[in-house]
Amino acid sequence: MPAIATGAGVVVETIYRVFGSKAGLFRAVIEAVLAGGAKRAETPIEQRPAIRAVIEESDGRRQVDLYAATQPGIHRRGGPLLRALSAAAATDPELRDLWREMEAWRFGGQSRFVAMLADQDKLRSGLPIEDACDVVWTLCSLAVYDLLVIDRGWSDEQYRTWLSNSLARELLPEPRPPGSPASAAG
Repeated sequence: MPAIATGAGVVVETIYRVFGSKAGLFRAVIEAVLAGGAKRAETPIEQRPAIRAVIEESDGRRQVDLYAATQPGIHRRGGPLLRALSAAAATDPELRDLWREMEAWRFGGQSRFVAMLADQDKLRSGLPIEDACDVVWTLCSLAVYDLLVIDRGWSDEQYRTWLSNSLARELLPEPRPPGSPASAAG
């Protein structure tokens, strides 16, 4: 924290007074980076333009496309800090608690997306909401992004397209072929 205080031109006590702890500072920085800036981090997630577009869209497939489009930027911006936090969590109990808190926060946001789809009757029939939440949490994880983009060299666009198609395949009903009846006789 001394280096941060020096860089900010303040005494170390100011950093502790504002953020409370190393984990508090890490949390504030991560939230700002994930939001795309400190000012945007002050705006509730549901009021940010990209998430508003997901919420206001009426077509389930388009909602999934819009949601998937948010993920590459989040991982690109937040990945370095989240990787550092994950590594530090192995040896620092305070940062381990923060890592768990951040993952719970991520799961909560993704669960709200699934709940919205379920409330709009857009989830695939027979798919339990809990399973759908786990699928979104896994597919949208930094680990999956890292495997495909960092390790395999995919572009963000390839990743976004794959993620959108994967989420649609796992969450949404099978699309009906053109001209087919709205419900099958059975």
